[in-house]
Amino acid sequence: MPVISRFYGIIIAMYFNDHNPPHFHAKYSGYEALFAFDGSILEGELPNRATKFVQEWLSEHRAELEENWHKAQNGEPLNYIAPLE
Repeated sequence: MPVISRFYGIIIAMYFNDHNPPHFHAKYSGYEALFAFDGSILEGELPNRATKFVQEWLSEHRAELEENWHKAQNGEPLNYIAPLE
């Protein structure tokens, strides 16, 4: 599972050839959630504060996530995305 970003103890990853809808995985302190590109949680859970950080990061990097999703579907190397600052 390629890690595409890390910030505040949160790991953001995306799988190759993963199922639709487009999404990414966020892991934090034993929790894991799948986030759609609209910021909603498709599956799992994170603590509220971590969820807000992930959603803020997503709002700043949605285009990059969409590009990585297309790369992952084609088996291409993914780009690292800047962390939340």
